[in-house]
Amino acid sequence: MQTEADYYALFEAYQRGELAAGARADLEARLGADPRLGQRYAEFEELTGTLRAYAERRRTRHLLGGLHTAMLAAEEAPVIEEKQAGGLSYSVNSRLSISRTEQKLREFWNGHRATMGVAASVAVLAVFSTLLGLETYRAAHAPQATGVRELRREVAQINRIQKALIRRVDTQITSEVAAPAVRENKFAGTGFALTADGYLVTSAHVIKGADSLLVEGRDHQRYHAETVYADKKHDLAILRIKDHDFKTFGKLPYTFKAGQADLGERVYTLGYPREDAVYGEGALSARSNYDGDTAFYQVSIPLNPGNSGGPLLDGQGNLIGVVSSRQDDVLGAAFAAKSSYLVRLVDSLKNKQPVQPYHLPHANQLAGAGRPQQLKRLQDFVFVVKVYE
Repeated sequence: MQTEADYYALFEAYQRGELAAGARADLEARLGADPRLGQRYAEFEELTGTLRAYAERRRTRHLLGGLHTAMLAAEEAPVIEEKQAGGLSYSVNSRLSISRTEQKLREFWNGHRATMGVAASVAVLAVFSTLLGLETYRAAHAPQATGVRELRREVAQINRIQKALIRRVDTQITSEVAAPAVRENKFAGTGFALTADGYLVTSAHVIKGADSLLVEGRDHQRYHAETVYADKKHDLAILRIKDHDFKTFGKLPYTFKAGQADLGERVYTLGYPREDAVYGEGALSARSNYDGDTAFYQVSIPLNPGNSGGPLLDGQGNLIGVVSSRQDDVLGAAFAAKSSYLVRLVDSLKNKQPVQPYHLPHANQLAGAGRPQQLKRLQDFVFVVKVYE
């Protein structure tokens, strides 16, 4: 069995023309019939070509160095003073005369400048090829990240929030409910009403690490809330208003879809990536998320931190999902937990005897209305969920 060195010796003899006619013909036939041998010969040619180019660059550099040294020596040649008859003298600079050395250098340059130009071109190509190869290798072996980002946002303007909390305290609140002290690392997301009597839905990652929650509506109504249940797998959380003076959200205008939505459906959301509610719309582009989890939809809506926990609705006003995250490396790709999983979660919790029973809405008041009218009715049931750690 031939080793790599044996093959290289054979290829080298072939290139130098040292093989006998029979051996040469046999090798050429094998190269044409055996792709692996042909690939090995191509690699040998590439390697030897690179080595030859390198040797040529070294030789050219050495010759150019000698040329440069000779030119410097010629420039530093001394001025020779010669005398003529009668006592007159004149100076001769030896660099003004063409010495034998300079003549040889000029002859060398005229005879080899084409070769040196080719060698320089090969050197430049070799450098750029090496850089391109390294960049390709790094790109191919770089770790691939999914780039999925949860969409809760950091809350700004802490002083303004603190003042709002202080205004919330009035004579109807018992002395044990006090405005929390200002603390660092606050976050916010979106939530929406699950039932008329004080239950809300948001994303589980929005409330992660929270020891107190504040829910704020469009008309600046503010309520303290507590976590009833969190489903981290499906990124869903159920909250409950715990303020004693809370009565009701009013009749919810939307219903929760228990089945699957169709691909290509126009969908929209309303959320709080900033202090004001922001509307976004797009289409349902997949029935699973980036890693194939069928508990989520993929939608083509540009979303930002703060949209997490917002409602995802179809054109008829049916709530079909809860906004969860976005994919950073795909423009406009976002994900939402399916409402069918939310409905199952609510059904499973009914058996756990909550403080108040769950009464999901059964009448859709958004169907048939235009989008502006739908949003006017919807915005009173979508809230900012503010997290204090």
